[in-house]
Amino acid sequence: MRLDKIIQTIMPHDEHFYALFNDAARNIQAASALLTQLPAASPEARVTIVQQINDLEHAGDSVTHTIFNELSRTFVTPFDPEDIHLLASALDDILDNIDGASRRFALYKIGVCPSGVGELAGTLDQAARELAQGIALLKGFKQPDRLREIIRKVNEYENEADVIFARSVADLFENEMDPIAVIKMKEVLVMLETATDKCEDVADVLDTIMLKHA
Repeated sequence: MRLDKIIQTIMPHDEHFYALFNDAARNIQAASALLTQLPAASPEARVTIVQQINDLEHAGDSVTHTIFNELSRTFVTPFDPEDIHLLASALDDILDNIDGASRRFALYKIGVCPSGVGELAGTLDQAARELAQGIALLKGFKQPDRLREIIRKVNEYENEADVIFARSVADLFENEMDPIAVIKMKEVLVMLETATDKCEDVADVLDTIMLKHA
């Protein structure tokens, strides 16, 4: 057994990180659920949804800053400090891209959305739900098989999002005659697809943490 793992096992450490990561994951899950409502929402409802997502993004930033502050003053952490930093950053990236996609709905006054937007938002929401469950399993590392299954599912959702994105962009170029509308909608699609990429980044960090504690 590695010396650092022995130290982490026998010495008391700050478990506040687990609660903070759960908070971060819940913010993401709430934001992704709201995002799925945007494509079919009325213009008035979209304003409210976009603001709610933006509020969650600010709350997520606060959680991330708290994690970094805790990390700077905690001697023994529940798992490697570099992995704590990577996990916090990756979770923050998901929420940033969800917020970026939603704000473009308002800024660009998006009208009727192609089906791919709703499909991508739905795939992202499924990945976010899996990640929230995976984050909850970090404490104690008692269900490695369940965590591996979650990681596998998140990777599958990311692959699914790649396919939806490619098809949606091709359909956009084929069927949308207004070049400005193409640019606007492609930006929304890119932000959604990037958010699913960031979900996979979180899954990769979880995989690394799990391997170190196997």
